[in-house]
Amino acid sequence: MESQVFAEFHRITNVNLRNQFYSELDRCTPRLIALLRQKALHTGKMALALRKLLETYDRQEENDVNTRRTLFLRALPIYLREDASEFFKTYNHEEEPDIADTPVALFTTGENYFSSESFFLVVEGEVVVRDLPRLPDAFIVSFGLIYAFNLQYPKKLIHMFTFVQKVLMLLDDGKPLKPCVLNLKNELLKN
Repeated sequence: MESQVFAEFHRITNVNLRNQFYSELDRCTPRLIALLRQKALHTGKMALALRKLLETYDRQEENDVNTRRTLFLRALPIYLREDASEFFKTYNHEEEPDIADTPVALFTTGENYFSSESFFLVVEGEVVVRDLPRLPDAFIVSFGLIYAFNLQYPKKLIHMFTFVQKVLMLLDDGKPLKPCVLNLKNELLKN
């Protein structure tokens, strides 16, 4: 299924999903981490959420590319002031997760997305892809599936998915960026 998603995405856009996504994500990540650390120094709910996420990130034994990518993807909705709780979901591995009435979500066991070993993607109450090893891999499959099959982005994460589509994947739909997405794009492109 994973390879089918990538093939269909390439057929529609003529863009290699994995290469384009990781290339742009890795280019933007150092600047975003710096922005996150600045925002975490402020007060408010967003600053508190970013501080907690950065503390978890800083405690990771391995600070490799996948850890940084995971930080980017978990911090992006916080930075854009969106609620990712209906998309990034965790469950107790001893119980089956309730996936009924789930439009689209990424599930994993445990609370630490940095060290989870397996993710699965649910679309319209059905598990469509299992055993994705890391959050960035699971996210890119979910984005490719949503985009290639013309599904709606999760309502509470419109800005996050628009950012991925227009800034990371360079797929413009002719509509102007919302101010929060445009501001983040401009911040990430500063030298």
